[in-house]
Amino acid sequence: MKTAICLTILLFIPLGAYRQAMAQSRDVTILLVRHAEKVDSSQDPELSPDGKLRAERLVKKIGKFRPGAFYSTNFKRTRDTLVPLAARRRKEIQIYDARKPQELIDQIMKSKTKRFVVSGHSNTIPGLANLIAKKELFKNLDDAEYSVIWLIKMKDGKVTRFELLDY
Repeated sequence: MKTAICLTILLFIPLGAYRQAMAQSRDVTILLVRHAEKVDSSQDPELSPDGKLRAERLVKKIGKFRPGAFYSTNFKRTRDTLVPLAARRRKEIQIYDARKPQELIDQIMKSKTKRFVVSGHSNTIPGLANLIAKKELFKNLDDAEYSVIWLIKMKDGKVTRFELLDY
């Protein structure tokens, strides 16, 4: 009986190591967007009509990537920026804490999902891009800048492509 248990344990150890190696060697695509235009500067404003149009343009611009997971800060404008695309993909939007960007990155890297969209703010999305790149490449966006998408492709946990898209 002890021999059977030991053999079973030995069989699962290599399988666990194989799964860990496979998780680290996967391709990941992360798309980062600042929320679309908002109606005013109140604490939690909704999207303006222009912002709603931009959210629809986001579907056309990045829908081809077929994102499998959506993350947003817990504000109407960030969630609503992703609603049309998440609805099209029949996915729920998960809330993340922008004050804890490393937790979000860790969650993404541990996930079995391969393609992600993250919606945040003018002062959080550039910092998240810098954290993923492990370099200070981007500064906070101007308050009137809404049109940038950061496309980040990773393999084996390392950035292989970093591109800025316009929408």
